[in-house]
Amino acid sequence: MLILPAIDLVNGCAVRLFKGDYDNMTVYSNNPVEVALKFKEAGAEFIHLVDLEGARDGDTPNIKVVEDIVKTTCIPVEIGGGIRSTEVIDRYLSIGVNRIILGTAAVTDEELLKTAVGKYGDMIAVGVDVKDGFVAIKGWLEKSQYTLEAFFEKLSALKVNTVICTDISKDGAMQGTNREMYRLLSRKFNMNIVASGGVSSLDDIKALKEMGLYGAILGKAYYVGAVDLKKAIEVAK
Repeated sequence: MLILPAIDLVNGCAVRLFKGDYDNMTVYSNNPVEVALKFKEAGAEFIHLVDLEGARDGDTPNIKVVEDIVKTTCIPVEIGGGIRSTEVIDRYLSIGVNRIILGTAAVTDEELLKTAVGKYGDMIAVGVDVKDGFVAIKGWLEKSQYTLEAFFEKLSALKVNTVICTDISKDGAMQGTNREMYRLLSRKFNMNIVASGGVSSLDDIKALKEMGLYGAILGKAYYVGAVDLKKAIEVAK
């Protein structure tokens, strides 16, 4: 299993939100490149980036920071947040990003999703954010009409290979991840599933690995010192 340490970006800084609340934000570093280099030192093989301003407002306000991380670390990087057109996908791919995460656009713009998967294949992942059993959109601020399983069925039919699934109620809460949800999804769908939200102990990582998940995102637990990244990578392997 792959451990993907996360950097959430706002105003060029590495931050974390509590349960997706933009008014409940902690700034952990004003130098995300430095944070990414620490990930590299610990043995990270993939970095997960989210442009939170992009998720809320669209466009690519933190693209310069993303480019600096790509060029400085030389580690594969995936990026999500506000990617709602092929132009933005091309912009990120042109600076060396390895995987693009479609979130809101995957829910609201089926044509874009089909086009992106057809054109870029495995370089496209979908971020599925769950709130009260439904898929949330627009930076977690709105609920869509899709239930979690119904949306996974749709993605499977469209041949999406990698899905990053977040239980918003667990995100940043440091109360453990939603193991039951990932167990159900891993049994039902033959996809690369990445657990995100509430991964807050080595026990969480061990449990997710035993389910055969493709990856787990490590966010707040890393920043507050609850989980050592090097140890997490060892457990995942």
